[in-house]
Amino acid sequence: MNRRYFLKSSAVLGSLSLFPQILTADTPKKRRFKVVYDFGLHYDEKAFPVRLWNPLPFDAAYQKVRQLRFGGNYDDYNINTKNPYDARVFYAQWHKSADAKQLKIQLDIETTDRSMPLARIEKASSQMLPIPPEIRVFLKPTAHIPTTGKIAKKVAELTHGMQEPFEKVRAIYDWVTEVTFRDPKVIGCGVGDAGKMMQSGYFGGKCTDISSLFVAFLRAAGVPAREVFGIRLGRSDFSPALGKANAKGFADISGAQHCRVEYYIAGIGWIPSDPADITKLELVEGLKYHDKRVQALKERYLHSWEMNWIGFNWARDFILWPKPEQYPLNMLGYPYGEVEDEVLDYYNPKNFAYRITSQEI
Repeated sequence: MNRRYFLKSSAVLGSLSLFPQILTADTPKKRRFKVVYDFGLHYDEKAFPVRLWNPLPFDAAYQKVRQLRFGGNYDDYNINTKNPYDARVFYAQWHKSADAKQLKIQLDIETTDRSMPLARIEKASSQMLPIPPEIRVFLKPTAHIPTTGKIAKKVAELTHGMQEPFEKVRAIYDWVTEVTFRDPKVIGCGVGDAGKMMQSGYFGGKCTDISSLFVAFLRAAGVPAREVFGIRLGRSDFSPALGKANAKGFADISGAQHCRVEYYIAGIGWIPSDPADITKLELVEGLKYHDKRVQALKERYLHSWEMNWIGFNWARDFILWPKPEQYPLNMLGYPYGEVEDEVLDYYNPKNFAYRITSQEI
């Protein structure tokens, strides 16, 4: 069936009695962004029920949701973490109706750049402490993150003779950032199937592909790791290629989803990394891997994140709640919606339809 959807204008959304629910928290201001999701789903041939799951940011020392406001003409909604990864999700549903399904979510987000000093990482790594039981889940393979076969063989080659976890991390990071490249033909953030990537020997992709390969290698080496799915909010101090904003700090970020990585060193915790942005810098600025600028970012992103970005979750190959018609879900970095039993194309904001904007404030 050829179903057609379109995005209602902000004026239409503004005519609703929006934002009836308000959640607030008071803290000092740092780098701050106002992020707005506008949904305006309408099926213009026949009425169908609609269900929508939208990822929400988690709270951490480096990112805080200071205010969350939302409203629309949904028939029911909830905010839940009822999934194996505790991913925070806004869920809304509309009963069968010919009316446009409308929802607006506004987030006031505060971030601070995140970096772990190399000396601290190396010291913790040298102690070779045991991995806590609750972290060991991030050593396990998933459908898109295998840890055997060609991946295990390559990891054994790269880390031969190494004992300390950070030594293994650096060796794998060096290899992944050198052999991978950004393929602009890949849709969205990519599928992130590390097994297929390794099997084919084709190392071109987008952020989820490259991050998933890095995570699979780290897990195979015995280092807990996870992809972190999120979205770029504003300008980058390092390069326009790594940010999203115009001269006034405003941006349409509907297609700015970005996947990063964390790896775990016992005694110090989760450490940020971003191998995929090395390849993006190379492509957008026309640089080679060994150029000084690329190497500077590579060294920085071994253990840091520039927080012009917000993280949603690290969920892979899991089932949302309430249970959708199609499952498991590969990842949740984009809105996910179903009209009756048909999955909406979340890579196509216009047809889904949604618009996400950000303003640094």
